[in-house]
Amino acid sequence: MIQIIDHGAVRELRLDRPPANALSPELIAALRAAVEGAPSAGARALVLSGAPGRFSGGLDVPHLIQLDRPAIAATWRDFYGLLRALAASPIPVVAAITGHSPAGGAVLSIFCDARVMAEGEFRIGLNEVQVGIPMPPVIYHALRRLVGRGQAERLCVTAQLVLGDEARRIGLVDELVAPEGVVARAVEQCNALLALPPRALSITRHLARADLVALFTENEAELAGLVDQWFSPETQGALRALVERLGKKKG
Repeated sequence: MIQIIDHGAVRELRLDRPPANALSPELIAALRAAVEGAPSAGARALVLSGAPGRFSGGLDVPHLIQLDRPAIAATWRDFYGLLRALAASPIPVVAAITGHSPAGGAVLSIFCDARVMAEGEFRIGLNEVQVGIPMPPVIYHALRRLVGRGQAERLCVTAQLVLGDEARRIGLVDELVAPEGVVARAVEQCNALLALPPRALSITRHLARADLVALFTENEAELAGLVDQWFSPETQGALRALVERLGKKKG
C-alpha cells in the first residue's frame, strides 16, 4: 500500500492503494510505521505523495462503516497516532499533493512541514461536516494554526473543497507546480532544508512545531467523543448516504 522511493537522503512515501488511496485501518497503520521508521532507516527528510490526479480520497468510509465500535475506536486512535508522527517527526516532511485531496487527504498534508500541490482542476479541503462528521478538535486547531482563525472557520463550517489557486492564496498549500513536477519540487524543498546546518535546523523545527505536537497531549476524551459521534444516527445516516452515492458512481 506504500511505495518507498529513495531520492538520496530524501525518502518518498507514495500512497499506493487504488483507486483513491483511501485511508483504511491497514494503510493508516502502514503509513504511521513508515513515517516513524524512516529516520532509523537513514532518511533525513520525507516526501509524502500519492498517485497522479489523486493524493488521497480521505478515510475509506465504505470499509469503515462496516466496523464495530472497538474497531472504529482503534482506527481513530491510530489515525491520531499517524498525525502525531507527522507533527513530531524529527526529520522534515513535505507533502507532494499530486491531485484531489479531500478530508483525510488534506488532513495529512496539514501536519507536514510544507505542501506542494499540482496545478489544475484539483480540489483540497476539509469536507467532514458535509458527510456528517463534526470537525475533530485536533484537526481544526492544526488548520487554524496554518491558515488563521477566519479561514479555518470558513473551510470547516462550510465544508468547502477549494481549487489550488484558492488553497495557495489562503495558505493551505505553499506552492503550485505542474502535475508531473510535484514530487521533484517536494524533493527540492527537502534538499534545501537539508543544506542548512543540521543542529540549528533540528532545534528550530522542534521549537516551531512544539505547539502542533502539544495538540496531542491529552486526547482520550476527544477520541471517545469522536467514536460516539461516529455511531450517532445523524452521522451514520450521512455516511451511509455517501456510500450509496459512491456505489451509484461505480455502477
